Parts: sequence; C-alpha cells; structure tokens
Amino acid sequence: MLVLLGFAMIAVFMVLIMTKKLTPVLALIIVPTVFGLFAGAGLGIGDMVMDSMKSMTSTAALLMFAIIYFGLMIDVGLFDPLVRFILRKLGNDPAKVVLGTALLAAAVSLDGDGSTTFILTTAAMLPIYLRLKMSPVVLTCVAGLANGTMNIVPWGGPTARAATALKIDVNDVFVPMIPSLIAGLAVVLAFAWLLGLQERNRLRATQPEIWGTPSTAEPFTTDAFDGGSSAGGSRTGGSGSAPVPAAGGPGGLSPEGSSVAVLERTETLVDDSDTAMADTALDPNRKTLRPKLQWFNLGLTVAVMGMLIADLVPLPYVFMVGSAIALLVNFPKVKDQGAQLVAHAPSIVAVVSMVMAAAVLTGVLTGTGMVEAMSAWLVQIIPSDMGPLMAVITGVLSIPMTFFMSNDAFYFGVLPVLAETAGHYGISAADMARASITGQPFHMQSPLVPAILLLVSLAKVDLGDHHKKVLWRSAVVSLVMLGVGMLTGAIGIG
Repeated sequence: MLVLLGFAMIAVFMVLIMTKKLTPVLALIIVPTVFGLFAGAGLGIGDMVMDSMKSMTSTAALLMFAIIYFGLMIDVGLFDPLVRFILRKLGNDPAKVVLGTALLAAAVSLDGDGSTTFILTTAAMLPIYLRLKMSPVVLTCVAGLANGTMNIVPWGGPTARAATALKIDVNDVFVPMIPSLIAGLAVVLAFAWLLGLQERNRLRATQPEIWGTPSTAEPFTTDAFDGGSSAGGSRTGGSGSAPVPAAGGPGGLSPEGSSVAVLERTETLVDDSDTAMADTALDPNRKTLRPKLQWFNLGLTVAVMGMLIADLVPLPYVFMVGSAIALLVNFPKVKDQGAQLVAHAPSIVAVVSMVMAAAVLTGVLTGTGMVEAMSAWLVQIIPSDMGPLMAVITGVLSIPMTFFMSNDAFYFGVLPVLAETAGHYGISAADMARASITGQPFHMQSPLVPAILLLVSLAKVDLGDHHKKVLWRSAVVSLVMLGVGMLTGAIGIG
C-alpha cells in the first residue's frame, strides 16, 4: 500500500504542475498532505513536516542571501562587462546564444554549486534572451542540462556520497567516468545547438518582418555589431528605444517567448552606449550602478567564491557576511539598503517558499515510510537472473529514484542495498558507485533540488514548462553517460 501511495503521490504531483492545475508551491503542500493522511499519518504529519523543514532551513538561508548578494552585484554593474563581451562574441544568432549559455553554465558549474551557476548564468544571459525575444525556458533547459551533467565532479556532492556510502576512494569513482562526462557534455552541447536552431526558426516564422523568412533571410551573422541600423533608425536607445517588458509581468514575455516588443533585425545590438542592455535588468543608465566600486565588488565576489570552494565556514554564513559588506559599502545610506532588500524580495519569496513547501513532500515520503517501502520494492522485483546486470540496472534506477528522493536518501539508503546484492555476482562497489551517479542530469531537474527552483524563479519560468522541455533530454544525457561508462569498462557487467 505504501509503495502504491508513494508512486501515486509523485505521479499526481507531476501531472498537476505540468498541466498547470496547481502552482508548484500549492502542489508541494496539498498533494503530500492528502496522500499522507491516506497513509495513516494522522496528526503526526505535522511533526513529519517540521522534522523535514529543520533540514531545509540552512538551504533556505543560503538561497535567500545568495539571491540578495548576486542580485546586488547585478544592480551595481559587476556583470555588465561580461554581458557586453558575450554579446559581441555571440552576435544576434539565437543558435550561438543558446550554445554560449550551455558553455557558460558548464564552466561555472566547475565550482560544484548549482545555485551559484544558475545565478551567474541567468544574470549574464537572461537580458540577452529578452532582447532577442528568445524563450527563457530554453535558457533554463540548457543551464539545467549543463549543470546536471557537471554535477558528477568529486566536489559536487553525489560522487562523494556514493564513495562514502560504499567506503571507496572518490577518485576511484570519478576518474574512470571522465569519458562519460565528456560524452554527456557533448550531448548537452548538441541539444543546445538544436534548441538554438529551433529558436532561430521560431523567430523567423512568428516575426518574418523582423528576422526574415527561411528562404529570404540573410545568414545570421554578427554584422549588426558593426553599427548597422534599420531604415527607420536605431530603436535600441534613447527616447526611441523599444522597451522590453519584464518577463512574467503584464504584457511581458511568456515562457515561450511570445513578447510583442519589436527588435529590428538590422539594428545595432551592441555599441558604445550599451544600448543592447537598455530597458533590461542591466540598463546602463540605472541609478544603482557603482562604477567606482567595480574592483572592490569583483574582489569581494572572488573572496566569496573562494570561501565557497574552501568550505571553511557554512555557506549560508558566507553569503550573509558577503551581502552585509556589499550593502554597507555600495549603499551606505540606510534608506538605500532597505530599498535594495525590498527590490529582491519577490525572487526571495518565490524560491524560499518552494524550498519550505518541498519539506512537506520529503517529510511525508520519509515519515510515512514511503521512501523505504518504494526502495525495498524496487530491489525485490529485480529478477535473480539479472544479477550480473546490477550495475546497469542501478544506473537506470538512479534516473527516476534520484528525481523523487534526495541524494542522501538514495546514496545512503538504496545504493548500499543494491551494492550488497551486486557483490554476489562479482560486481565491484566502484562499478556500482559509478553507475549510480549517471542519473544526476535528471536528478538536478527535480523540484526537490533547491537550485532548480532558484533557476526557474530567476528566469520567471513555470516549473512545468521547464520540465516539459528538459526531462526527456536529461534522461537521454543520463543514458548516454551510462552507455559510455559500459563501453569504456568503467561500469562493468558481472
């Protein structure tokens, strides 16, 4: 009964958010509550949720102050030079922009922290997507794929958990999986390029007067950066600029990028006056810019990132101190400090509320015994004659199981049981650990992962829309990594 209720609860939750019958926050609260009561939790369901929420508080604090810190750095202009550089290098070709998004997200993911990756990637790329009227869902999809693939680096978490759970050296798990990592990234870049081509074709089809038609349009090049303008004059700056509505607002950009704000095909996208960023979060004329403090803010950010990597003190405290210093130096007046905090309140409420609501789902799953029952059932249904394939089976199971439960629950609860069974068929613990991390590209899209909630919140994308575009692609990346691991011998067969 617990197994049925567990799978039914997850299925109902996914259907409701993907069909947009409920917002993710409401679905995370209502669905587990109903199923938890059916499972016999009774009044004890409150204690289950509170116990789970205690483990979420540090994550909520981390995300809250990370949003404040990086939002502040965006406001004061720290990332403006990076965006200008990206615009000049990528041009106005949607395919190149999406590919650049994947490369940027993969590079930043080397720090092992998904939240930082998504904040930096969104800060750099979202204004570009809005100016070109590209879909922000493509941004979240590509960033999620790149970060999920890079999540198997030893300092990312899952690899260390797998090695710890099976009592083996972390390098023995990661190093043989490097070919799988490279293959996964290649698939991510291929998906990014194809998504970019789709965006290019969509823009041509929906706005041929701007982008031209496939048969008549000129090739997408960076010629527009050389100062070209439309026949009617440039519309990107000054009093003649065409404002880009804020995503998600009234008349703003929809998740599928259907804004009616006009961007001339031949207009100058980047020039000396930074008109490409006018009327966006990176408006070169915004009052919050602090050009004289650029080097201070860069040094402070490098110090914060260094503390993240060094892991000397808890990460929430790092961002608390960093935010306090940044506010004090950039905005000495108390009134301005308060205004900055209020300015980022919508993003904070959106992501922290989902983190807290996720505690209801995890609390019910754990407190009612659903997770344990589901794990035991999956182990029992594996036929004995498939024992030699336990590593492969573990890799396949890691895709859905890490999506519906935390990494801790899977690696410390399920993996040791699977590894013990595999040992009877001559499959080593290292093989099992390597197979278990191939599901991470899919895992990172889970609503139980705070970082992905942060990504969709910053990009103002509906979680259901994100899942529609990213889930099958992330499953493909995971299966490719598993297949390459088998071909290279990193994941053996007994």
